[in-house]
Amino acid sequence: MTTRMPLMSHLVELRARIIKSIVAIAIGSVVGVIFYRRILEILAEPYVNATDQQLAFFQPTEPFSLALRVGLFGGTILASPVIIYQIWRFVGPALTQRERRYVYPLSGVMALLFVAGIALGYYTLPLALRVLFSFGEGILEETVGVNFYFSFAMRFLLAFGAAFQFPVFLFAAAALGIVSSRALRRQRRWAVVFVVVAAALMTPGGDPLTLMMLATPMYLLYELSILSIRYILRR
Repeated sequence: MTTRMPLMSHLVELRARIIKSIVAIAIGSVVGVIFYRRILEILAEPYVNATDQQLAFFQPTEPFSLALRVGLFGGTILASPVIIYQIWRFVGPALTQRERRYVYPLSGVMALLFVAGIALGYYTLPLALRVLFSFGEGILEETVGVNFYFSFAMRFLLAFGAAFQFPVFLFAAAALGIVSSRALRRQRRWAVVFVVVAAALMTPGGDPLTLMMLATPMYLLYELSILSIRYILRR
């Protein structure tokens, strides 16, 4: 009986954190639906810049379903600080008092890096589209359905946002004593391989230009992680 209580309390805590995250996403999604036209204009701008054409829809229900998807996407972005905070609050009891000092700073850094990754992805998206469309230049005409484009753009932006999170996990692992700055310095060659492979898997377009534009800042963040672990954690 005594061994089950901690497990049940963890499950109750996990449920509470998930519910709070869902509520945050729901509230953010309402805001996203209200401003979905502006969000859609922002997301469509890279395509318009790359092709000088407007996106098309092929089914009467597409604009409505797109509004819901855009709202959910925007709501998730708006709720990301709350989600990150809930994750850290859930793992907080397993940390020591010294390790808990980093919960709030790391939550803020994760949110900032997530937004920075999405911003870089948005800047890179027109270049990726031009490269991808160049393979059909002179043979095919760019007429892309808005749902297909939105799915591509969403995966593209989220890939950049997620990729920018790995320095935080390196820092957290160092805070827990799993890795050290010396060990990370020794593994630089493997880090390059990992970064390139991860960037290749995360970029839906698969073109070398986009891969390098994601892999380069990822490796720079790896080096920044080493410096942070060495001078902040002194490990």
